[in-house]
Amino acid sequence: MELIQNTPDLSAYLAADEVIDHHHPRVRETAARLAEGAADSYAYAQAAYEFVRDTVPHSQDAGDPRVTWRASDVLERRTGICYAKAHALAALLRAEDIPTGFAYQRLADDDGEGHVVHGLVAVRFHGSWHRQDPRGNKPGVDARFSLDGERLAFVADPQSSELDYPVLYAEPHPAVLSALKAATDRPHLWKTLPTAL
Repeated sequence: MELIQNTPDLSAYLAADEVIDHHHPRVRETAARLAEGAADSYAYAQAAYEFVRDTVPHSQDAGDPRVTWRASDVLERRTGICYAKAHALAALLRAEDIPTGFAYQRLADDDGEGHVVHGLVAVRFHGSWHRQDPRGNKPGVDARFSLDGERLAFVADPQSSELDYPVLYAEPHPAVLSALKAATDRPHLWKTLPTAL
């Protein structure tokens, strides 16, 4: 699938804002620590991906009721759902000047009776965008950092009306951000997650 930038300005995929606050000391400290052992930007990107995937538990998997959405908060509190983890990874990557955007999938929800929007990121290497899913692994989910074929947590099944959205956003989608900011806790968020974009 060809990813389509929602803006042609590549610098938008390096920007900091209220959500992707990569100038925050927590983000800068984490990025510096990860960069110490990285030989190049690819190695750094993989290290940042694995750090978010493996050390920030997905709040649903962990049973954590807290809702995070700002990158620095995700890194400080060490919890978040897919969107929040994508925000944290984007901040770490942008902190080291790696263009990063937000990609989304529409997947069947856990009870199979509806759909929910799932969030991931895409990184730009060698002139192309590559989607990565830092959601966190669990039985049945084995996502990995890859520039050579996608290794996402979930593969959209068109037979189940699932799909990959082709638009690559420079900022988190407004529907996603609204749901995160309005949620009082994760059980409340689960009832208000976007079902489509």
